[in-house]
Amino acid sequence: MAISFDPPRFPLASNTTALGMLNERSREIFRHIVESYLTTGEPVGSRHLSKLLPVPLSPASVRNVMQDLEMLGLIYAPHTSAGRLPTELGLRFFVDALLEIGDIGEAERAHIESQVRITSPERTLEDLLGDAMMMLSGLTRGAGLVVTSKENARLKHIEFVRLEPERALAVLVAEEGSVENRIVQIPANLPPSALIEASNYLNERIRGRTLHEVGVEIEASRRAAETELGELTTKLVDAGLASWAECSGHEPQLIVRGHANLLEDLTALEDLERIRLLFADLETKKDVIDLLSRAEGGEGVRIFIGSENKLFSLSGSSTIAAPFHDGQQRIVGVIGVIGPTRLNYARIVPMVDYTSKLLVRLLQAR
Repeated sequence: MAISFDPPRFPLASNTTALGMLNERSREIFRHIVESYLTTGEPVGSRHLSKLLPVPLSPASVRNVMQDLEMLGLIYAPHTSAGRLPTELGLRFFVDALLEIGDIGEAERAHIESQVRITSPERTLEDLLGDAMMMLSGLTRGAGLVVTSKENARLKHIEFVRLEPERALAVLVAEEGSVENRIVQIPANLPPSALIEASNYLNERIRGRTLHEVGVEIEASRRAAETELGELTTKLVDAGLASWAECSGHEPQLIVRGHANLLEDLTALEDLERIRLLFADLETKKDVIDLLSRAEGGEGVRIFIGSENKLFSLSGSSTIAAPFHDGQQRIVGVIGVIGPTRLNYARIVPMVDYTSKLLVRLLQAR
């Protein structure tokens, strides 16, 4: 499984050497602190840690190691005399260097495939993505999210309506119900029948296909189109397709499912405030889209932790995301999970990875 990290290893360069020099005992204590945090969200103290270690170690010795880890910026004490929690730098170090990511089991694979599938030819990309987000949200107890382009919407109907001698309204209806209207320039001498011919010609070819797919087919059969429609009507078809592609073809859209999961297991007022800030961040759709679009840059899963990304610096949230593509190897979108920084990374990373690969297989089979 390919996993890429953002930013690259260890954002504080001055700590890089020291982090690599941690001995086995320090790594073991640090691992237990992080794993305890990921499980409970609570600080862990030296006395409790001394009981968990495979090699007996006194609480005083554990405290000495914890002080070293704290000096490196890997852990901190949220309150005086409290136990320790990992910092965001500590979480990044854990994810980069210590996290053991396996594969999901056959039962979970079967569950994912049963929830994300093509049950009929009428199933749209939006249907598949909705199923995938709800499935990931349910399995991870985070919020499932996806960024995709309107270019990928499956089309249902096109119609041209003359407004003025040299202008027409081009109406595009997608299968999921969205409607796009564009004003296109038309030749002044274009007969009314040409508008009907252009609409009929496109409607015979677009149903269940994307704007890109329709454009490729028409361009490939350019001579046949001009013979069937005539030069002026063909120009109208081109103008309609070009206007949609230019104005909305690459405009990304964000879909989020499972907000309610983020309200579970809140243990303090600070948690409630963090979730409030996260909800506010998710309302800033452009920033979320920009963040997830960074996951398109390479294969495999990307992991974003807390203030490494300015967007989630206040809410202290993490995102695990992976791109998916169609049969032509074009990036269709990015799917992932967002939640608190104590997400179960070892479990969620392979889930997101498998779901993105399943979407690729389903899109290629369409």
